[in-house]
Amino acid sequence: MVKDKLQRKIEDRTAIIGVIGLGYVGLPLVLEFCQGGFPVLGFDLDAEKVEKLGRSKSYIKHIPDDSLKTLNDTGRFHATTEFSRLTECDAIIICVPTPLNVNREPDLSYVLSTARQIRATLRPGQLVSLESTTWPGTTDELLLPVLSESGLKIGVDFFLAFSPEREDPGNPEYGTRNIPKVLGGITPACADLAERLYASVLDHIVKLSGTREAEMTKLLENIFRSVNIALVNELKMLSDRMNIDIWEVIEAAGTKPFGFMPFYPGPGLGGHCIPVDPFYLTWKAREYGMSTRFIELAGEINNHMPEYVVGRTIQALNERRKSLKGAKVLVLGVAYKKDVDDMRESPALELIELLRERGAKVEYNDPNIPKLPPTRKHKFDMRSKSLTEKRLAGMDVVLITTGHSAYNYDFIVKNSPLVVDTRNATKNVKRFRSRIVLA
Repeated sequence: MVKDKLQRKIEDRTAIIGVIGLGYVGLPLVLEFCQGGFPVLGFDLDAEKVEKLGRSKSYIKHIPDDSLKTLNDTGRFHATTEFSRLTECDAIIICVPTPLNVNREPDLSYVLSTARQIRATLRPGQLVSLESTTWPGTTDELLLPVLSESGLKIGVDFFLAFSPEREDPGNPEYGTRNIPKVLGGITPACADLAERLYASVLDHIVKLSGTREAEMTKLLENIFRSVNIALVNELKMLSDRMNIDIWEVIEAAGTKPFGFMPFYPGPGLGGHCIPVDPFYLTWKAREYGMSTRFIELAGEINNHMPEYVVGRTIQALNERRKSLKGAKVLVLGVAYKKDVDDMRESPALELIELLRERGAKVEYNDPNIPKLPPTRKHKFDMRSKSLTEKRLAGMDVVLITTGHSAYNYDFIVKNSPLVVDTRNATKNVKRFRSRIVLA
């Protein structure tokens, strides 16, 4: 049987693994499968990425060059832009973006384009696993029909599963190997093969009853975070009005050993998941005649935070008899979270745009991002500026948007006339507290 043959290949680690999309999700998977003894083909449209991988040069901060050199030294990995080579693969893992379009509706163009490329070379004995976050029903409603156009039968000739990525770039405790791997298959045979594949290189597998349950699991995880972050963001705005330190309140509430989980406010949501994933479900819910009010309200609050931070910055400048128009503003940190080089959906980009629109002269510093690359929404021609006493002193306001560990906050506050801190990064700075405004 086709299934038995593929199962044996997985068990003896001769199955060729194809990973489509060599970014923050795909590249860590490549490393795990190669380290697990599998031959791996990596596919990406970006020829520059493919070329760098061939030279063992990393473009992701938490994956060092040495890891890629070890990868290449095994002789088991090859990166390519030639998607015709998908026919060589026994298992194909899809790790492509699933952004929102300008109307905040799901954009599955990357997933569908990839599905059509797989269909063109699909053969008996291949397992396809989608890891890109999406709405419940995508795997069986969109991918399955496209792949079935090949004439092959699901669960007999080819196999299809959904297993959401759970990457947390820069997390020192949890990585691809030890984060429990959720999955669901279109048929029991699909789920069984996907479980065997992932279990061969990852520590813990959570097999669900179907692909929709797996798709919903990923959305629940990120909606939970979005709603709770919106709650503390709203409380932060109220606390500012009431002259209450919300950071102290959260720390105190966190001492309760049950019934409370701390979440922290910030200048807005960033990353590839929380700003995007909840809206996949709100869009799908409309098909069922439902309005997901909690999700939509959380989105409104979180999307408002950059405007709120700009408002607080204007207020802080006004109290010092300065205007934002013409003011020199240094944005500290453009990554979406501390100690990473990932700036997908970073609220810092929205802040830069809002500040510029109001006439501010904006510069930025980020030790992990030397130049701002173009994104879907923003195209800034800006490079990171060095942090010197002279530069800090020459600013009207320094705006901390990402609390990188590399920053010396005592030095920053000492040499800056005004600091607007959206991350409570200056909490341990004892001197010059009058220069700090929490926002």
